Parts: sequence; structure tokens; C-alpha cells
Amino acid sequence: MAELVEARTKTHLEKLLVANRSEIAVRVMRTAREMGLQTVAVYSEIDRDAMHVRLADEAYLLGPASPSQSYLNIERILEIAGKSDTRYIHPGYGFLAENAGFARAVSEAGFTWVGPHPDAIDAMGDKMRARQAMIAAGVPVVPGGTEEIRDAEAAKAAAKKYGLPLALKASGGGGGKGLKVAYSVDELGAALSTAKREAEAYFKNGAIYAERYLENPKHIELQILADKHGTVLHVGERDCSLQRRHQKLWEETPPSISSRVREGIREAGIRAAKAIGYDSAGTIEWLVSGEEFFFLEMNTRIQVEHTVTEMVSGLDLVREQIRSASGELLGYEQDAISFRGHSIEGRINAEDPANDFRPAPGSVSTYREPGGLGVRIDSAAFPGFTIGSEYDSLIAKLVVWAPDRTQALARFRRALDEYLIEGVPTTRHLLRQLCDHPPVMDATYTTSTLEKFAATCHSERRADARPVEGKRSEQISVEVNGKLYHVRVLDLPSSKSGARKPRRAARNERAAAGSGNDVVSPMHGAVVEMPVAEGAAVTEGQVVAVVEAMKMMNEIRAHKSGTVSKVYVKPGETVESHSPLVTIESA
Repeated sequence: MAELVEARTKTHLEKLLVANRSEIAVRVMRTAREMGLQTVAVYSEIDRDAMHVRLADEAYLLGPASPSQSYLNIERILEIAGKSDTRYIHPGYGFLAENAGFARAVSEAGFTWVGPHPDAIDAMGDKMRARQAMIAAGVPVVPGGTEEIRDAEAAKAAAKKYGLPLALKASGGGGGKGLKVAYSVDELGAALSTAKREAEAYFKNGAIYAERYLENPKHIELQILADKHGTVLHVGERDCSLQRRHQKLWEETPPSISSRVREGIREAGIRAAKAIGYDSAGTIEWLVSGEEFFFLEMNTRIQVEHTVTEMVSGLDLVREQIRSASGELLGYEQDAISFRGHSIEGRINAEDPANDFRPAPGSVSTYREPGGLGVRIDSAAFPGFTIGSEYDSLIAKLVVWAPDRTQALARFRRALDEYLIEGVPTTRHLLRQLCDHPPVMDATYTTSTLEKFAATCHSERRADARPVEGKRSEQISVEVNGKLYHVRVLDLPSSKSGARKPRRAARNERAAAGSGNDVVSPMHGAVVEMPVAEGAAVTEGQVVAVVEAMKMMNEIRAHKSGTVSKVYVKPGETVESHSPLVTIESA
């Protein structure tokens, strides 16, 4: 593979703008630099000090923190591209990466889009149309429909036709958003309503379709690589089955699947990509149940977990994206791509696994990355790094490589033990616990494994825990009988004088304590929906508010039955953690 890299034609582009932020922007910029390109960053007001801004040759302000006014502002991004004399625009993943309208606007404005042609994005962006295209190409799909489910009666008809449990899925999105599962006929109405609400909020498209929900499959991805001259290759598979809320936390390659399934996925995946004239890096996702495999969706962009594929193949997939976008031939055939060893990626997110993976925006007070042979960190974090509620919760991706899976697991354990992140709760400790979970150790895990495990174990916060307000901690070293001990001292004075300042209760915390009638927001976020009004009767467990935090929809439910005597917020408003949403008086 090294000789292939050396033989490639160099690009003659001058600048590349990354229409994204954080870790993926840093990742793309590093490859661009290696290719001799200058880099242009764009940033929101709260990202002024972000790592991708620091590393870029040039950086331009987009606007306020809200994605709609910054990283989703197509007009402003194109304006900056023109002002900076950019040639290439790379969308990263998320935000505008799979927006065919943006891809077309980039090309029409005279810039080069680093990604597949817009028609391919359109073909795969709408899940119902994607299913139709795959059926036409002879690619197996999960049993289900290709028509919109408009009401509860249509959902019931789909359940009768395809069986329960039934997945109700957003046609215009992915990543677990706009996906709800009904296990009984009685759950269909609520599942459809919630799926529609999320689909509208995240994708501005409330269309929902139905398919049979496979409860314990493996979630397998196939990495596709193609150029604009008809070459379509695969770069192997990844196992992405360890998920919570249908969002991935642990990925690895190669997956533990039969050779028959592996070869079937590769052949069907290349056929699927050719059917839509695919011409860039992309990922086709499959559900594998026993010896059966089914097309799930295609991501027409670089994938978060592309790192493990790079580790075993030696290819730089971002580099191949840029080369393809510039019109170059890949310049090699399928048999030139070889795979060596085993790689694992874990996502270090600012979430609290012990509290249903609740998003945890805040500031990282201490940050120390692991290192050593076979360890890679893709991150934009640093001490003082702030994780805002406006964006996702990813802090870093910890990636390891070793000659085989046993050694890769040992290296992953060691690297997780070395990783130090303080200031916010993270998924680091849960990932460490997973390393010793039997279904993970023997690679028999499925999509249901992680949530069941998280529900039965109590993730220790330890070094990842958020410090208690008004207190600080410090690690000191002491020697006892000549042996060195590291001791963490808690509850140190918070001022130099030694007098600890009294903790002042915030107004919203006093309100939350009150008489026990308030329903409070468990996190900082934006109110998406308030389905109850003053005077309404509610029952225990009923949804009284929907709050979006760090790209997750959180349904806030009544803790008791009664009458709503006060509503404190409206849709579109921002709420702080522990602030009251509604007051419920007992009946």
C-alpha cells in the first residue's frame, strides 16, 4: 500500500475550507496540510478558541452558537469561501455533510465539493427512496414498507403486515434520531408521534416509514471508496453494534461474522454503490441476523468511525476523498487493498452513563491523553475546553491497533486507564467496563448488549465526575516508608485565604426543591415542545416537555398525577439545568 501512496498524483489545489467544527475539522485539516493545501476554518461565536480554529491557516466567524446561524448557514459559508479564495469545501460529518442542496450550491458557486455528487446524496438521503433503489438493484432490505406512515391506523396496518416489534423511522434522517420502536399495538400511536416530532426537529421532514425491528442483530458497516471514473472498491467492514439510543459508542474491525456473510455484504455493497453512480468515500450499513444480512442505509460522507478502517488498511480515507473530488483515478484495484491486524475505537462523550447517558455540557478542567504503540487520538479537546449544549457530546475518539483482537483489547484497556478527563462525566469508564464484559470479550455482542449492560452496572464516576460546586480537588503525592502514593484530596478551600465560600443556592434550584410539585429540566437545553397547558390534567409518567440537549431529544415526564397549575417555559426558549418547567398540584 505504501507504493500506491507514493505513486499518486499530487493535487494542485491551494486552499480547503472545512465546513464543520471540532474533531472532524481537525482531522480533515491534518490531511489537507500533508497534501500541501492551506486550510480555512469557520467557527461560531462560542468556538473562537476551538482547536480547529487554532490549527487553521485562516479562520472566519460564521455567527452565533445556534447551528442554524452558524454551521448550517449555507449563504455565509459560501461567502467566506469566496472571500478566502477557497478551492475545496469539505463538509466533515453531521451538519451539512449529507445536504444535497448544499453540495449543489458549492458546485454552482464554482467551488469543488469533497463528497459524492448531489444525486447520490438525494438517492440515499431519503430512506424510503433508498429502500426503493436497493430493491431495484437486488440488494436485500429489512422487511418493511416504502410508503409514508401518516397516522396510527397506518402504523397498525404496517404492524399487522410486518409484525411486532415495529420500527418507525424518519425517512429524511439517521443516527438514531426520528427512530422509535413499538413493541405492542398500544405503543404505536405514541411511537409514531414522537418519531414525527424528532424528524421535524432534526431534519425538517416529518415523513415516517415502517420496517420490522430486528431485536438482536449485529450492526455491520461496509466502507466504500469510489472515483469519478467508475471505480468502486470496498475497504472492509466494521462492527458498530455497541450502541445506546441507536447511537454508536464502540466500533471495531474486522467484525466477527461468517465468511459467507462477509462476502455477501461486499458484493451487495459494491452493487448498491454502482447502482447510484457513487463517486467518493461512503458507508453502507447492514443488519446481520445469523446468516442473513439486510441493507439498512447509506451514509454519503466520511463516517465517524472511519479511523479503524484506516488503521487496518493503511489508507487515508480523507485523502482519497479529496483525490476523488479533484477527478483523479483511485489508481489501484481491489486486490491492492490489504487488511492487517485489529482496530477498536471508543467514543469518549460528555455523557453520564449512570444517569441514562444524560448529556453533560461543561468545561474540561484536566485533560491528558494516552499514548504508546498503536494508540491514536482524534480529538479537539484541551484543558479548559468547553463542551456546549448546542452541539454533540463527543470529546474524543480513542483508537487502538494491534496484530490481533486479544492484543487490541489489552491495548484498549491500557489506553483507557491512562486517559484522564476531569470536569464532566464521560463514557470513558463505561468503555473500560465493557472491555471485561463477556459478550464483548468474545465478540458475540449485538445491538441490545450495551443498553442492557449499562442498565445493570453502576458506572463509577471517579476521575470523570463533575466536581461539586463550591469545592475543588487536588492530587498530591506522599511517601510512606519509602513508597510513593498518589492521594486525591477533596473539599479543599475554594479561596486562597483558606475560608471556603458558602454555596449560594440558585433561584431555579430553590424552585426545584419547593414543595415537590415542580417538574424540572434535568439538563441545560432548548425547549422543543410543551404538550401541556395550565389547567390540564396529567398522569404520572406523561410527557410534559421535550428538551433538546447536545443533539438528543429528552422527554421530561410528570413525576405524579395532578393538574398543571403553572407552565414556566415556551417552545424555543432555553432552560438551565434544574430550572422548573411546570408545576403539578395533586388532585
